[in-house]
Amino acid sequence: MDLSGKVALVTGSSRGIGRAVALRLAKAGATVALNATKDATETQRLVSEAGGKASVHIANVRSSQEVDKMVDSIVAAHGSLDILVNNAGINRDTLLMRISDKDWEDVIATNLTGAFYCTRAAIKPMLKKRWGRIINMGSVVGLKGNAGQANYTATKAGLVGLTRSTAAEVASRNITANVVAPGFIETEMTAKLTQQQRDAIKEHVPLGAFGTPEHVADAVAFLASNEAGYITGQVLLIDGGIALV
Repeated sequence: MDLSGKVALVTGSSRGIGRAVALRLAKAGATVALNATKDATETQRLVSEAGGKASVHIANVRSSQEVDKMVDSIVAAHGSLDILVNNAGINRDTLLMRISDKDWEDVIATNLTGAFYCTRAAIKPMLKKRWGRIINMGSVVGLKGNAGQANYTATKAGLVGLTRSTAAEVASRNITANVVAPGFIETEMTAKLTQQQRDAIKEHVPLGAFGTPEHVADAVAFLASNEAGYITGQVLLIDGGIALV
């Protein structure tokens, strides 16, 4: 999976899965544009230590103006934008009857509308080059649903529809669009679970363990590569088999 000469934008890359994805793409040879709302210099340092190239672009994906400026700056700095990984996301978990208007709107704006803004901006340079890879970070809950996550689940299900429509529109220009849908991954979010909660979840995972950010990053790197050039509009589950249960 050689990504030499490619330029990749990873949103929400200051930590967790986004950081792992950025590192994996850089190790494959891509120049990585790191996006965060505040700071991604630590990820940039890790990429540099691994021998990769990265630049930091501070922008809020909820703002179409900031997204457009970010993409323009990436193309100006690196000459192209070939790979987009829409990873930025938030959650505001609670029972549906307790979700406030603000918590609904914030999650939709970041997870779904943000992905739309970034995709709309990124496909312009991809169309000119007649090559591109769009990978959206979904979730197993976007397919199964989950109590206490109606807002988050709605965004992840919405990403599947956005991805498939995008794939249909840009396929003729050699641009693919796919979803990576993680299950329970070892991140700061899952670190907040109690041991009892972790054990209960693992009982429903056929492989018997949580995944790692690197498991997700490997899948993203594959979908970003030439080896995945005949795959588009698909959802790749990285969930240890939990969707089977």
